[in-house]
Amino acid sequence: MADAIRAGGGQLVTPDKAEAVIWGMPTDATELGALLEVLPDIGWIQLPFAGIENFAHLIDDDHRWTCGKGVYAEPVAELALGLAVAGMRGVVHYARTNGWSGPRGTNLHGARVTIVGGGGIAESLLRLLAPFECHVTVVRNRVEEMDGAEDVLESDRLTDALPGADLVVLALSLTPETEGIISSSELALMEPHAWLVNVARGKHIVTDDLVVALRDQVIGGAALDVTDPEPLPDDHPLWSLPNCLITPHVGNTPEMAVPLLAARITENVRRYAAGHELIGPVDPELGY
Repeated sequence: MADAIRAGGGQLVTPDKAEAVIWGMPTDATELGALLEVLPDIGWIQLPFAGIENFAHLIDDDHRWTCGKGVYAEPVAELALGLAVAGMRGVVHYARTNGWSGPRGTNLHGARVTIVGGGGIAESLLRLLAPFECHVTVVRNRVEEMDGAEDVLESDRLTDALPGADLVVLALSLTPETEGIISSSELALMEPHAWLVNVARGKHIVTDDLVVALRDQVIGGAALDVTDPEPLPDDHPLWSLPNCLITPHVGNTPEMAVPLLAARITENVRRYAAGHELIGPVDPELGY
C-alpha cells in the first residue's frame, strides 16, 4: 500500500498532516472512526474491499469515500463460473463418490442464468458467460442496459427472475435491504434442478432455510464462497450435504488481491491530487 501511494505521487505522512487516508483493515471500523473524530478535515478515505458493511455507520457526506468496487471482480467472477460448472455438471457429486457412477448434471451452455447484483462482478461474469450462450437476467437496483444480459430487472422483481432459472448467482452488496433476500420463499420459487452460487456475502441467504431446501431437494444445490456464520463451524450441517459445495471465502486470495488493490490505490491517489473523479465512490444514501 505504501508503494502504491508513492507510485501515485503521494507522500506518507503522520495523521495530523494527512489530506487522505488509505485504510487497510477491512473489519476494523472503531479505529477509523476514532481517527476521523480527531481529524475531521480529512478529505478522502479509501476502504480496501467492495463490501463496506462494517463501515456503513461512518459513511457521510462530509468526506469523499471510495472502496474496492470492481477491484476484485475478475477473480471473483472466475470462481463464480467455476462453482457454477462444478455444481451444474455434477462435479460435486463425482468428487465425493468412491467408485464409477452414472451420468448426471445439466448444461451451463444455453442455460437460463439470473445474476443478482449489477456491479463489477456481474459485468465480469457476463463477459465470461458469453461463450456459453446463456440467457442472462440481471437483477439490480437501477435498471440500465448491460452487455451480455438479455433482461435487466429492478431489485423488487427478484421473485420474477427465479422461476425458470437453471443458475442463480448472488453478486451484490450487503445492506439492510439485501440481508436475507434468499429465504425459504425465494428458494421455493427456484427450479428443482437449479444451483445457487453465492460469491457476495453469507448474510444474503437465510442459512437455516437453505439447509432445509438442500436436504429436501427443493433446489439442485448450492455452491457457497461465503456463509453465515463465517467461518462456518466444522459441525455445521452444510458441510455434510451432498448437494452443497463450500469454499472458504477465496473469491480473491491475498496473492490475487494485493496487486489489484495496489493498482486502484495508485490510480486514485493520482486522481485525488489532480482533483479528478475517484474510482469506486461510495454512495452514502445507498450504503455501497
